[in-house]
Amino acid sequence: MPDIEERTEVEIEHEALLTQLRENDIDGFREDFLALHTYEQSEFYVSLSEADKDLLYHVLSPEEASLFFDNLEIDEEDYDELFDQMDSRYAAEMIGKMQYDNSVDILNQLPKAKVTTFLALMDKQDAKEIRGLLNYEEDTAGGIMTTEFVSLTSLMTVREAMRHLKEVAPTSETIYYVFIVDEERKLAGIMSLRELIIADDDEYIGDIMNERVVSVLVSDDQEEVAQIMRDYDFLALPVLDYQDHLVGIITADDIMDVIDEEAGEDYSRLAGMSDTEKTTDTALETAKKRLPWLIGLTFMGMITAAMLSVFEDTLAQVVLLSAFIPLISGMAGNTGTQSLAVAVRGISTGEIKESSKMKLAGREIGSGFLTGLACGITIFVVILMMYQEPILGIIVCLSLVASMTVATLIGTIVPLLMDKVGIDPAIASGPFITTANDIISLLIYFALANMFMASLLA
Repeated sequence: MPDIEERTEVEIEHEALLTQLRENDIDGFREDFLALHTYEQSEFYVSLSEADKDLLYHVLSPEEASLFFDNLEIDEEDYDELFDQMDSRYAAEMIGKMQYDNSVDILNQLPKAKVTTFLALMDKQDAKEIRGLLNYEEDTAGGIMTTEFVSLTSLMTVREAMRHLKEVAPTSETIYYVFIVDEERKLAGIMSLRELIIADDDEYIGDIMNERVVSVLVSDDQEEVAQIMRDYDFLALPVLDYQDHLVGIITADDIMDVIDEEAGEDYSRLAGMSDTEKTTDTALETAKKRLPWLIGLTFMGMITAAMLSVFEDTLAQVVLLSAFIPLISGMAGNTGTQSLAVAVRGISTGEIKESSKMKLAGREIGSGFLTGLACGITIFVVILMMYQEPILGIIVCLSLVASMTVATLIGTIVPLLMDKVGIDPAIASGPFITTANDIISLLIYFALANMFMASLLA
């Protein structure tokens, strides 16, 4: 048992709350628990055992639980088991009281039978809103938007708008932006809360609204939405259907989740891993997820082995050549992976436009040539000092220059081409680029060795 000084403030706080919960000190627990930020509440909830969670459900109302469930961070696959432990009516009411976009995120992880049950048990209006959002693809603007937003009509006065805002603000996810619609609920303009507050009470909304509005369609990919919100520094972005009706908004907190999710996927794919892999997976589950990539890379590696057998005579004549194979293939793989990372990051963030792709490729080729030249000259000097073999030094030097130049080109071009044909560029993973560059670098190395063979044997 650690001393109290060794425990964190959070651990001490959690222990005190847990004691109150287990000893049925309802008033004390509610006072201390509800004083916490909802993120802190969710952290405490995650730390509880199944039995302690059941006690919590008896102490908190579904609406109170919904506040920290909006901030809950657990693996998607764990939601099904979590709701197995919760009373269905309690769960349905809680999900209905959550922000609708978060409710949909949770329901998308549950079996259809359970979703149907919860929708049948919850408030009819909540169920209607959630059903509407469930119709959209998960990774689209429609899939991450919320329908809890403030809209005004252009015919309202500022006084009427402020009165309406006070009425709907408690159930809206954000009120920093107010969206203006016409009689057909088509998006007509936008105002910030600040602009509304400082406007004259008798002015009409239609006269003072901003008619230039940036919006997205329900079908737009969530990555594109994230880029727009990042570029414009929006706190919220309106989502339209195909008839320009305002159907929802996407808020900054939702986009932060999207950016985190997309970054995790790209990182996993760059490492040649499944983006569904979890730290809680067993060794067998982890192996099953990694095997497809590794088997493919094994076959690519066999090409390298076959090349070595083809150039067996070359190696037999000058055994020292084999000592520099790891160096040349390793450097080519490293520079190729660096270029790949730059290209994938640029594509995912939107920094690389169509007009700048050739410029990027040219820059990477130049960088590969200069770094290859610097490394080549360095290794030439080392070989000359250690082995007194200037011809071997020239072969290794030229191989490094050529291999590193080609590797940077491949690392840049492959993801750009994949993006061009609509394939996620992150699939051009680091292991794939590294293995491809191994093959090409060895071809260059042995081709140069054969060219200089007579001089090497002299």
